[in-house]
Amino acid sequence: MPPDELERLYDTHADAVFAFLLTLLRDEADTRDALQEVFLRLARRADALKGVIDERGFLLRAAHNAAVDLIRRREARARTLTAFSSEPVELFAPATDPEESAFRAQLTEALGELPPEQRAVVHLKLWEGLTFDRIAETLEIPLNTAASRYRYGMDKLRTRLRPLYDEIR
Repeated sequence: MPPDELERLYDTHADAVFAFLLTLLRDEADTRDALQEVFLRLARRADALKGVIDERGFLLRAAHNAAVDLIRRREARARTLTAFSSEPVELFAPATDPEESAFRAQLTEALGELPPEQRAVVHLKLWEGLTFDRIAETLEIPLNTAASRYRYGMDKLRTRLRPLYDEIR
């Protein structure tokens, strides 16, 4: 599609398409992404509007399709994350000592119960040996947030693992 035609379409219809997308998606960032996708698809097809009588109707239908695609991708991503988070993960090498093996299994399970934000900080601190400064930089969060997530995560791990620790000792 010629750039001047695309510009005319955008100037004429973008506000209506944006409002429609915002109603569907309820998130401004997602709405901007979907709006960009609608006009990007138009830009890629020289004959996109060939035979179209109602430009706005066409664009609103394209916006609806873009919103549905975005919602489906978001739902698929959420299902994938849920499935992966529920699968048992072997974090530690197998141990020959049954008590050590039980402790490792419980620790793996306890780590899986932490919120992802706390689990990330605990992992980076304990297994990667990063400082809170580096953790904050890596996760792009404030330093105090990194420290508090670590503290809350460790408190939950201590509470969860205390009975097992006492039993093994």
